[in-house]
Amino acid sequence: MSKRILVTGAAGFIGFHASKALLERGHSVIGVDNLNDYYAPSLKRARLDRLAGPPGFQFREMDIADHERLAALPEARDVDVIIHLAAQAGVRYSLENPFAYASSNLVGHLSVLELARRAPKRPLLVYASSSSVYGANTKVPYRETDPVEQPVSLYAATKRADELMSESYARLYGLASIGLRFFTVYGPWGRPDMAYWLFAEKMLAREPIRVFNNGDLERDFTYIDDITDGVLAVALNAPKFSGPAPHRIYNIGNNRPVDLMRFIAVLEQAIGEKAVMHFEPMQPGDVYATYADIDAIKGDYGFEPKTPLEVGIPKFVDWYKAYRGERR
Repeated sequence: MSKRILVTGAAGFIGFHASKALLERGHSVIGVDNLNDYYAPSLKRARLDRLAGPPGFQFREMDIADHERLAALPEARDVDVIIHLAAQAGVRYSLENPFAYASSNLVGHLSVLELARRAPKRPLLVYASSSSVYGANTKVPYRETDPVEQPVSLYAATKRADELMSESYARLYGLASIGLRFFTVYGPWGRPDMAYWLFAEKMLAREPIRVFNNGDLERDFTYIDDITDGVLAVALNAPKFSGPAPHRIYNIGNNRPVDLMRFIAVLEQAIGEKAVMHFEPMQPGDVYATYADIDAIKGDYGFEPKTPLEVGIPKFVDWYKAYRGERR
C-alpha cells in the first residue's frame, strides 16, 4: 500500500537516498530542507534535481526550527510517516558554531515532535540519532542498552537530548517514535565534510590528507544503500515496541569496524593514487572507535548490511569523479 511520507532533510545525504528509494517504491514524499550553507547548497540542489523526476515528490524549502511555519504546512498534516533526518551535522563544527546545533537539533526536533503529535493521523516518527551518543564509552560493540551519559561533543549531547525528548512525548502523548543511531555513513552523494570525501578530494589533487590520532582510529563505515534499506524497513513496517512507551532506539551500522589505515589503503586503490599523510593528534570531540551491535534491528526488521568497503568505496570514487567533472 502506497504511503504519504514527510522527509525532513530531504536534500541531505541520507534524506536524498531515502526519498529516492521511497519514490521508486511508489510512495509519495513531501521533502523539507532549509538548504543551509554548512556545505555547498549546490550539492543539495543537485540532489533535489534528481528527486524532481519521479512522480509523487513535493519540496518545501523551510527551516524546521520555525515551528509555526512547519505546523502550518498543509501537506504535512496528512502523512502516514515522518522520517526526520534534518539536523546540524558534524562533531568538529559544533565547537565553532554551537548555537546552530541548539536551533536545528533541539528546537527543530521539538518542532517535529509537536507536528507529529498534533497531526490527525498521528504518524509514526522515525528520526536520526547518532553513534556519537556513546561518547566516552570504551566497551565495544556499542549496544542500545549501554549508558550514554558521557557525550564528548555538543553534537552528541543534542542527539541524546532528541532521544530523551522523544521518550517523553511517547510517554506523555503516546507518540510512536523510533530513533536510529547511525554509524559513519558513506557513499555517492555524500557529505563533503566527511573523511572519505575530504581524503578523495585531496588525493585526486595530490595534496596531503590530515590523519588524526596518528591513524589509530576505527570506524563502523556503513554504505548508504544498506542504511537506506534499514531506514525504509523501519519506516514502512509495523513498529516493534516492547516497553511501557511506544519509543524504541536502534543502532544502524555495519557491525564491522575498519581500521583507518586500511580504509585509506582501500581508497588509494580505488583512486589509483598514494596518499600523502600528515599525522595529527586526536581532535576534540572525536572518539577512538565506533562499533555497532545490530542484533536488535536485525531481529526486529531483518536489517543486514551487505556492502563491504571494497565494494562501497569504489562506487563512491566513481561517483565523485563524475560529479567533480560536472562541477568544473
